Amino acid sequence: LMYKRILDLNFTLRRKSLFLLGPRQTGKSTFLRLNYPKALFVNLLNSSEFRRYSSRPHELQEVVRHHVEAGEGKIVILDEIQKLPTLLDEVQDLIEKDKSLRFILTGSSARKLKRGQANLLGGRASWYHMHPLCYPELGSKGISKWLSRLSIGALPSIVDSPAPFEDLADYVGLYLREEVAAEGLSRSIEGFSRFLDFAALTSSEQVNYSALGQDAQLSPNTVRAYYEILSDTLLGYSLPAFLQTKKRKAISTAKFYLFDCGVTNALTGRSNIPQGTSEYGKALEQAILGELKAFLDYRKIDKKIEYWRSTSQLEVDFLVYSNLKDIVAIEVKSGRNPSTRDFKGLLALEEEQKLLRKIVVCSAETPRKTADGVEILPLENFLQQLWAGNLIPLD
Repeated sequence: LMYKRILDLNFTLRRKSLFLLGPRQTGKSTFLRLNYPKALFVNLLNSSEFRRYSSRPHELQEVVRHHVEAGEGKIVILDEIQKLPTLLDEVQDLIEKDKSLRFILTGSSARKLKRGQANLLGGRASWYHMHPLCYPELGSKGISKWLSRLSIGALPSIVDSPAPFEDLADYVGLYLREEVAAEGLSRSIEGFSRFLDFAALTSSEQVNYSALGQDAQLSPNTVRAYYEILSDTLLGYSLPAFLQTKKRKAISTAKFYLFDCGVTNALTGRSNIPQGTSEYGKALEQAILGELKAFLDYRKIDKKIEYWRSTSQLEVDFLVYSNLKDIVAIEVKSGRNPSTRDFKGLLALEEEQKLLRKIVVCSAETPRKTADGVEILPLENFLQQLWAGNLIPLD
């Protein structure tokens, strides 16, 4: 199945070139081939193209010149640019010679780009992120297909696979472990594999380097470095703690989430997750965070997402804000009928920090609002409102 992706690069491409980053199999290449059929496409995963441009990078200039003079347009796509960051010098030279050229540089790892000495084109390129499929991209089967992502995730190739769990096992085995090894990111692939399994088990929890290190027989510093690898290869993200409360001391440790529920389940050996279990609650939280991140990235909205937990264990899952006057606080509950006990974290936080909105996402049948101003939103209603731009201020 082809999914209509809501990512729109054209507004930026009218002005400048761009990087498009995202984990493998999120659909970057498919999206670009579909939307820019006349573009010059250089695939650096292809071994002959990789060899050609690694030994003779200047040939890129000649190939681009021929493409443009043949009237094929001014868009050039370099797929998986992190494989050969030195090509970015040629890209910059080409852009300086011809201001109307546009490059789309895709990557499934930001590590060699951001940490190496890669030429990031000195502000001449915008950054975009491609996520797994999100709610509006799943089409008319919206909510049933969206809920299936709690088990199989939302990578396009997995969503429609006749054997999703088998394909996820291959993805995890081949890509996560070998790709990380191939990039030379971890000296011990066995140690990294052990780490990955424990990182998946504790996905959506606060990061404890020492405890995870003990479980995986690794030093806390190695565990810290491995988490950085997961972030840099776009396989997960750190969720910082909100620290702006005075009366109730906040815990400052970040949480970590893998980027896709299916990948988390494949690493932990789970398949279907029954509703009502703590794993289901965690998966729902992970999927909602993915949806929030995709929404902010695709709409180019510059806001933070953080969580809050007090030392007395009051908690709010997500705070989305650009300043302290526009905080949208979101609590995720898997049950049908949340009571005040389920959102006491929201009410406690509001006692010392004004909140623009207090939302509980759950399996309720109809939306309602409590006397305290807490909005109880059924999952599908929440997703519709989010993508309609009605939940989070767009400025």
